[in-house]
Amino acid sequence: MPNSLSNFLAKATPKAVADVVAAFDRLPEDKRAWSPSETSRTAINQLAEVAILNGSTADTIVNKQFRHDFTMEEYFKELETLSADWNTLKTLLDANTTKVVSAILTITDADLTLVIDSPFGPLTMEQVMSYPYWNACYHEGQINYIASILGCLN
Repeated sequence: MPNSLSNFLAKATPKAVADVVAAFDRLPEDKRAWSPSETSRTAINQLAEVAILNGSTADTIVNKQFRHDFTMEEYFKELETLSADWNTLKTLLDANTTKVVSAILTITDADLTLVIDSPFGPLTMEQVMSYPYWNACYHEGQINYIASILGCLN
């Protein structure tokens, strides 16, 4: 079936994002910006990452290259800004999830082996377009771990 990976990821990615948001929503509101130690990330910070990277991954898929002007300083500033306002974060998360799903659906089976140079080394389009799904699943686990520490994992 043509685009089978694209079709799978176009369905699985929004489901994974909904699942990570559900994990976040199960946390007490006063613990969403809490972390178990100074070196640990908060749940809202992790959701901000999902929102940001869904957008940048969509851009990478569409442009078939990573942004050349990307800086970690810019990324950390955006994480901090989004972590301070759930409503703004949720709006961006929804918009960027829609954006990345649309981008994923443009990828054909022939595009899957296309290699894109990244700051992390060469990545195939298959790897790039799988990232939003994997990242949301990973952060669902991280947020559920915070919930387990708090004793509110249902």
